[in-house]
Amino acid sequence: MKLLVRNLSRSTTEQDIRKLFSEHGKVTECTLVLDQETGHSKGFAFVEMPDQDQAKAAIASLNQTLLAKSKIRVKKAD
Repeated sequence: MKLLVRNLSRSTTEQDIRKLFSEHGKVTECTLVLDQETGHSKGFAFVEMPDQDQAKAAIASLNQTLLAKSKIRVKKAD
């Protein structure tokens, strides 16, 4: 299941996100979206988790939690 993680702090790295989601199951892909011109984070990322139950558990426990002083939002990507 592909998840969308929004409202990330600009200082959050792909490694931070992967580590956070790995606590809830296997992460096959993690992509932090970067601004093409500046190379800085745009404040959102995509996380791919192959097990739907683990992905749903990650959504339930991580949505509206603090990561690097930002309240992140996690939902299924369309």
